[in-house]
Amino acid sequence: MEKNLATWDRAVRVVLGLILIYLAFTNGGLWWILGIIGLVLIGTAITGFCLLYKVVGFRTG
Repeated sequence: MEKNLATWDRAVRVVLGLILIYLAFTNGGLWWILGIIGLVLIGTAITGFCLLYKVVGFRTG
């Protein structure tokens, strides 16, 4: 798996992921969906690879 995320892109994903997870825990209800999206964002930031970027041929790093 080649990395296709730049450092700034990874940092933005971590921050946004943490915000979404926080919103999911504090609001309840259907907000859990945002929590899952937040986990995916953090996962892509950790690995440095985004499958969607690969599919569309986009890369920031």
